[in-house]
Amino acid sequence: MTQTVLIFSDNLPDDQTARLAERYQLADFSGYEDPSAAPGFGDALAGADGAIGVHMRWAAETIDQAARLKVLSSVSVGVDNYDVAALSRRGIALGHTPGVLTDTTADTAMALILSTARRVVELAEWVRAGQWTAPVGRDQFGVNVHHKRLGIVGMGRIGQAIARRAVFGFGMEVVYHNRSRKPGAEDEIGMHYVEFDELLANSDFVCAVVPGTDDTRHMFDETAFERMAPHAIFINIARGSVVDENALVAALDAGGIRAAGLDVFQDEPVGPGHALVGRNDVVALPHIGSATFETRHDMARLAVDNLIAGLQGEQMPACYNAADLDR
Repeated sequence: MTQTVLIFSDNLPDDQTARLAERYQLADFSGYEDPSAAPGFGDALAGADGAIGVHMRWAAETIDQAARLKVLSSVSVGVDNYDVAALSRRGIALGHTPGVLTDTTADTAMALILSTARRVVELAEWVRAGQWTAPVGRDQFGVNVHHKRLGIVGMGRIGQAIARRAVFGFGMEVVYHNRSRKPGAEDEIGMHYVEFDELLANSDFVCAVVPGTDDTRHMFDETAFERMAPHAIFINIARGSVVDENALVAALDAGGIRAAGLDVFQDEPVGPGHALVGRNDVVALPHIGSATFETRHDMARLAVDNLIAGLQGEQMPACYNAADLDR
């Protein structure tokens, strides 16, 4: 009997969709902004053996409607859109795409560090508006990146990739805080572990690279920003949920920190009325951490690999809840 795969977003390139079409019957809802509200979605969900996509929230109620589902493959490294506990209780494998977006996301972090420090976005708009009528003066000065101290909160693959760029590319001193020490990476890169409060107080740049979980929700709150130096620049390429945005606005308004570079927000997308958008001291990006043609294709290929392996009863290349399923 041919298995059915539900496609719930438009993040699959044609060649990867073709791989699935060769093997499975497809229930394709990629053309809908909200596939869960599309005609026929409920029936397709109930009959799906596998599902693949991103951006749709899979709560326990949705998972319970997927009576035949064996594999849910996300075209993302983060899994905060999925009730992982509910999936594990049902024995449904959750695939994700770590590794393939590491370098691209680390590049984005460095872009935010450079653009905030050197005021790239603000001054590019200044030129576009015809305000460059004389040599730049102190009012347009930024600050150096090279040889400054970078504090990285979260030292997984992406954190280590950022650290390598900072140390070997810009001669920065890197300190980090993580749930566990990374002695191998410390020796290789030449970075040092410090406690969270020390990192906040003594870093020129503070970069958040932690997953979005209940434990990390609003870890950058009023107290955290108060511990940072007035010259510090805050960078978030993690998840919007790790930042109390009201506290960040207050810190910027009060001069408690110099600037912020943000690729993620609490509720996305954000509009021009958002309190952190339209400020000269904030570089706001539309969650582009992995948004290159090459990386998104690699992510889709890995997601399809996960789905095919899982439906064939084989070990998935990247199964997020593998440990829970083995219990």
